[in-house]
Amino acid sequence: MGIEIRAVGGYNEVGRNMTAVKVDDQVIILDMGLHLEPYIAYTEDEDFGRSLSREELLKVGAVPDDRVIDGWRDKVRAIIPTHAHLDHVGALPYLAKRYKAPILCTPYTKEIIKAILADEKIALKNDIRVLNANSQANLSKKVRVEFINMTHSIPQTVMVALHTPYGIVLYANDFKFDNQPIIGKKPNYEKLRQLGKDGILALICDCTRARTEGKTLSENIAREMLKDVLLGTDSTGKAVIVTTFSSHIARLKSIVEFGGKMGRKVVFLGRSLSKYVTAAENIDLVNFSEEVEMVAYGSQVRRKLKQIEKDGPEKYLMVVTGHQGEPKATLSKMAGNELHFPFSREDHIVFSCGVIPSDINIMNRTVLEEHLNRFGVRIFKDIHVSGHAAKEDLRELLNMVRPRFLFPAHGNNEMKQGLCDLALEKGYAKGSIFMLENGKGALVPVQ
Repeated sequence: MGIEIRAVGGYNEVGRNMTAVKVDDQVIILDMGLHLEPYIAYTEDEDFGRSLSREELLKVGAVPDDRVIDGWRDKVRAIIPTHAHLDHVGALPYLAKRYKAPILCTPYTKEIIKAILADEKIALKNDIRVLNANSQANLSKKVRVEFINMTHSIPQTVMVALHTPYGIVLYANDFKFDNQPIIGKKPNYEKLRQLGKDGILALICDCTRARTEGKTLSENIAREMLKDVLLGTDSTGKAVIVTTFSSHIARLKSIVEFGGKMGRKVVFLGRSLSKYVTAAENIDLVNFSEEVEMVAYGSQVRRKLKQIEKDGPEKYLMVVTGHQGEPKATLSKMAGNELHFPFSREDHIVFSCGVIPSDINIMNRTVLEEHLNRFGVRIFKDIHVSGHAAKEDLRELLNMVRPRFLFPAHGNNEMKQGLCDLALEKGYAKGSIFMLENGKGALVPVQ
């Protein structure tokens, strides 16, 4: 009896996030995500749309190896993804059906899960239930779940507090502390401080940027960077093409606004852009349809590019998929002439993103930029701020919630050690920090 935390995925790498928390004889699964690097290497795309099996994705390391909790399968009471990024929800189509438990998430996350299932032509038996940020629900007589509003790079991200007879387990993957978000409210600091006073037994915490000094900048800073590039650089007579994370609705909102101020018609080109924007519109987060033409599929994109060429590319602001150089994404196909587009010298290509630091992403982006440079275009890179907490944000979280025990997650060994070092600096004993690896677990002392 007591609490056991099992690291299923995301404790050896950035991605493939999945954690199981066992409270006596009941289990709650937190996140169920893809590892995008092997997934993209296997499919050549970050989007869905082809039939894949759990077995083949396990073989290439693209989904969590949930066989490590096979003995807990009949004890699972809920599957709770914290937000709609693929490294947190992307494995649901392949794994969730193994558990007779509902999926509990925010409205936007539900819309994305539904879209992924439609892409994969998968019908899950799991009931998908909605819980709004800053709300609570009883999972059983022993466990109550609470969603705490948080900021990240996708709407309706939450931290999850599991209230148990032994204390609170707080799950904080992913987050940043943005006090001026473009969409949604700022983090619920008051609730975090109250939980800290109530007593946090264990904190499972994002450590991706634990070694990055300082504080993660607000999305407002990225907005100003975009404004400087799009409105402060002369693009008269030139094509302007922007690529960013399809799920970054706040970033897309800024791009759409600046496209209007440039006097250009804004067009979104690519399937994943259509998917994430449609999900946001379905729950009235944004209303881009009045200002933006969305073109999702290959044949439609091809026809639209021909029209843009005929009308004059200088009349458009094109937002395209392919920020990491994925070979099957729109920008890569344009640069490789698989989708014909008349690039001209000094056309503007804006990468409103960072390169996710994995070998395949670095290679794909290098190839894409080499292709683009042959046209003599102007490339604007790293017009971006991170969605993950840096060292001083993590310090703030520890100060607010003051957990008895800390579980660094969402990172490799160096990242986990970065959060461990911060905790040691703050006076935590080594015995209160659990450095788990995938497949391993730990009993949480409750006395």
